[in-house]
Amino acid sequence: MTEARLEAVIWDMDGVLADTGRYHFAAWCEVFGEKGFKFTEKDFRRHFGQRNDTIIRDTAGQDITPTELEAIATEKEAAYRRIARGKVKPLPGAMELLRAVQANGLKMAIASSAPIENIRLVLEELGIEDNFQAIVWGREVPKGKPDPAIYLLAAGKLGAAPHNCVVIEDAVAGVAGAKRAGMKCVAVANNHSHASLKEADLIVNTLEAVGLDDLAGLFRPELA
Repeated sequence: MTEARLEAVIWDMDGVLADTGRYHFAAWCEVFGEKGFKFTEKDFRRHFGQRNDTIIRDTAGQDITPTELEAIATEKEAAYRRIARGKVKPLPGAMELLRAVQANGLKMAIASSAPIENIRLVLEELGIEDNFQAIVWGREVPKGKPDPAIYLLAAGKLGAAPHNCVVIEDAVAGVAGAKRAGMKCVAVANNHSHASLKEADLIVNTLEAVGLDDLAGLFRPELA
């Protein structure tokens, strides 16, 4: 294997690029509440970054039928887009780091558990629809995070070696998946403690603390 180097940056979306958590939580509460299921903020934080099928089965029961599951997922995402439209804002430092990565000619992809319609909404609202060479969304892979498949597919679409990729994540499941994919990982502690994100190569409170040199530095061997 050739020496690893920074070749591509793979971004999670919710909680990394955009501040959307409150809108997702409101949508889950609305839809689950209508069906008589309790869904707390603790539940939401525990499942942050996971796919809808995982969240729905955990909340509504493992014996839920595929038809019922799909109906809940569809209702929730429609509610989310209705609630979030016109309100999506970037998280601190995200746009500055994204522009720095782009200006240096590095490849970029989105790897999000969200439906493609949500990804398009957020990218449009942030004005960054054309900044990514690849987008991978939840249903494109058989298993969600922490399975590494979503990151490996993103790297494949970019034509980048996994060991030359940095993933930017905020969820425990996302960090675990990135590391299982053999990638470097920067964790943003927006929704979880530093201790819970300890698998990451770099943990920051906001992306304001991260520059291109920090990403490249993850590939440099430690001095003896």
